[in-house]
Amino acid sequence: MTELGLGNWSPVTPVTLKVIKICIEVMQLIEEKVESKPDSKIYIPVVYSSQIVQGTNYVVKVLVDEDGDGVCFHAMIYQALPGDGGKPILTGIQFPKTFDDPLIPF
Repeated sequence: MTELGLGNWSPVTPVTLKVIKICIEVMQLIEEKVESKPDSKIYIPVVYSSQIVQGTNYVVKVLVDEDGDGVCFHAMIYQALPGDGGKPILTGIQFPKTFDDPLIPF
């Protein structure tokens, strides 16, 4: 496995527990931007890519499929370094996306 340099995006891989926790932290902000049914309970982070900067950028595909049609969104999330607060911030969202749409940083 090659080491990623500063500023390079990692390959798209299945989410880790750390990425799931980050997605949960910004879930309310995402729900405000994603038009879905009010009773929707589906919010499943699937895959992600990350970029190390002064903190970490994440782009995450999240399944919000309510009707079995594979509707997703792509979220850009920045997590500051612990010395800078360390809180994740939602920086962008693309919706709707399909399950098969490639996950590309935006």
